[in-house]
This record gives sequence, structure tokens and C-alpha cells, in this order.
Amino acid sequence: MAPMRLAILLSGRGSNFRALHDAISRGDLDAEIVLVFSNRPDAAGIAAARSLGLRSEILDHRSYSSRAAHEAALLEIVEKADPDYLVLAGYMRLLSASFVARYRNRILNIHPALLPAFPGVDAQAQALAHGVKVSGCTVHFVDESLDGGPILVQRQVPVHDDDTVEALSERILEQEHLGYVEALQKLGGSWRIDGRRVIFENKKTPVRSR
Repeated sequence: MAPMRLAILLSGRGSNFRALHDAISRGDLDAEIVLVFSNRPDAAGIAAARSLGLRSEILDHRSYSSRAAHEAALLEIVEKADPDYLVLAGYMRLLSASFVARYRNRILNIHPALLPAFPGVDAQAQALAHGVKVSGCTVHFVDESLDGGPILVQRQVPVHDDDTVEALSERILEQEHLGYVEALQKLGGSWRIDGRRVIFENKKTPVRSR
């Protein structure tokens, strides 16, 4: 079987992108990164992609007259790369319903909370304000709703009584790096969607905390 083809979309430092690249380099994930795209020329993640010799593309959204025009240009780039999956790694742009429909169940996102709790921005602060004892991260398919697509993988972290947003965010980020790899490993096997549930019919070994 050919390696899974991944297009990575990012807007910032790209730590999840680099974690995926490291997993591929170690042989933990049978995949290749065929595109790294950013809407921000100053994104550290795009600089990292170029230093690794990966195909990278930038379309500064501020140079386009509308969101639709920027997305149409992005779609052309993605279609040429021909990925199996699009991986949102801190991509800070909403994708339209038509774009999502074009890649139904092929766009992945990661959210720093145990969805459906605390969707949207500042999820870690929401968790602390609510007083939860457990938080974590969720890898999910992207649909037309906000952080509402079918869930692929969830990983937990404890919430400490003296936690700050920064401390909790750092622990969650460690699990994000593992969770994205785990989700893509599972998608490399047989799976199906039953209602809102993603059913994995293969028995892949999950990535464990180090």
C-alpha cells in the first residue's frame, strides 16, 4: 500500500506539523507530506517546511478581496497536490461549507478540549473556569459546524488545582502531538462512519505517551 498523502494547513508555529513529520521520519506513520500551506508568510511552520525540503505554498489572505477568493486559490493548490487527507495544524481560517463538502471526511482538525465540551476559542481557559478535573484534546473530522465533526481520537490530561492556562495548554499540546499521529495511523486501516461514530475495524497499536 502506498503511503498516505497529507496536506498540512497551518498559520503559526506548526508544532503539530513537526510532530507528524518526526513520526513519519521515525517510521511510526506510513505517510508522506505532499504539501504544507500557510495563509501567513511569517508563519514559523512554513519556514520549517522549507528547511525540510517539503513543498510549501503561501497565499496571504490579506492579499485577496474576499474569503471566497482566497479559498478558491487554496483549492487549486490542494487539488494539484492530490492529498488523501488535509490536516489542519493551527490553521486559523474557517473553511466554507462547499470546501468541506469537497473533502468530506478527509479534513482533520485537533481541538484542545474533550469535545463536545468547550468548543471554539480559549478552550483551556473555558475548562479552568468551569472547574473540570480532566481535560485533553480531540482529533475530529471537520464538518460545517464549529468543532463538531465526528471524533477520531481523544486523549486526556488531568487538571491540577493550581493550573494556569499556560501550564494546562502545554500538557494538552504534548497529547496533541501524539493524538494526531494516532488518528492518522487508524485512518490508514479500515474504518467506517456509523451516525456520528467513527468505527475503526483495524487493530492498530495506539501511540503512547513518552
